[in-house]
Amino acid sequence: MDESVRPDGELEEHAVGEAADDSQYERFLPLFGEGDDSAPGALRAVDLFAGIGGIRLGFEQAFGKRLRTVLSCEWDAAAQKTYQANFQDDRPIAGDITKLGAEEVPPFDICLAGFPCQAFSLAGRRMGFDDDYKGMSRGTLFFEVARLCEHHRPKVIFCENVKGLTIHDHGRTFEVIKGRLRQLGYRVHAQVLNSKDFGVPQNRERVYIVAFREDVDDSGFRFPAPTGRKACLRDILEERPVSAKYYLSTQYLATLKAHRARHEAAGHGFGYEIRPLDGIAGAIVCGGMGRERNLIVDPRLTDFTPVTRIKGEINRDGIRRLTPREWARLQGFPDSFELILADASLYKQFGNSVTVPVIKAIAEQIKEVLDGQDA
Repeated sequence: MDESVRPDGELEEHAVGEAADDSQYERFLPLFGEGDDSAPGALRAVDLFAGIGGIRLGFEQAFGKRLRTVLSCEWDAAAQKTYQANFQDDRPIAGDITKLGAEEVPPFDICLAGFPCQAFSLAGRRMGFDDDYKGMSRGTLFFEVARLCEHHRPKVIFCENVKGLTIHDHGRTFEVIKGRLRQLGYRVHAQVLNSKDFGVPQNRERVYIVAFREDVDDSGFRFPAPTGRKACLRDILEERPVSAKYYLSTQYLATLKAHRARHEAAGHGFGYEIRPLDGIAGAIVCGGMGRERNLIVDPRLTDFTPVTRIKGEINRDGIRRLTPREWARLQGFPDSFELILADASLYKQFGNSVTVPVIKAIAEQIKEVLDGQDA
């Protein structure tokens, strides 16, 4: 991370996503739709706004080999690389969903869609449907999901977003989304769940939307109850001492303290935070103070020689950031999940991703409903 502070006093991170080139995707469109539907109860899924595949991973854990992903769509080139490293598909990833014709998409039974949350985030400007990012209105991308689902009529539509979506514009935005799903002929279930209730030590509230096509008997559907399994930060730490690069420099630590003092003086609860190892992390996010709000004390470092260019020296109090692998564990990703990119990209990707055990728990409830249709 570039340890710099913007003129307005906010810490700055340099990990900007780049849009993927769709030209290769267009050349391989005929590959989509291939697949074996012969397995009993086989289901096809599309993974829209796929990120690094967290939603897909949770559904695959719940459904097993019955579920075949026939299309993945993600516009960020770096996220595509992580996705491809972990899902061995025989097809390219689609990029810009707005350029994806509904007739070009193969039939699917389940739509997975973690549509962009920045437009509704409590940590962002919350511009909703008016949000614009690099010429793309992120707030309206939900309607691209609706467009594809109107054409293909899947049995289930699953969406995940920030809790702020439920209160944006006094709840009207959320009602528009649910209303559109109902117009398409779906019964809509929605609930806010917290990752800390599903076996990971992270306080992360997200809203989950499950919409069943009206001919599917969803009378037995319930969102999952908390598992009762508690975890703490100590449970997700790297087993061996980590690199000195994760330990804060004395100069940067002084900057963080001054930054926090300015905000406290202004009456804001904003600044770095050192979390106890027997506690849990705050929500990990990709921008602003995402890493600095989840610092820990890890005294295992013995060699204080800097391995990156820093100002000052490595602090002797053991204060460090969590590593990308530890962030992956906070989101419930297995250690077999490959991390192939630089740290800045990985922090961004896991901050933007989902908590896999929560997705799996919801998917298991969806599976019960669909299994009941086949009985």
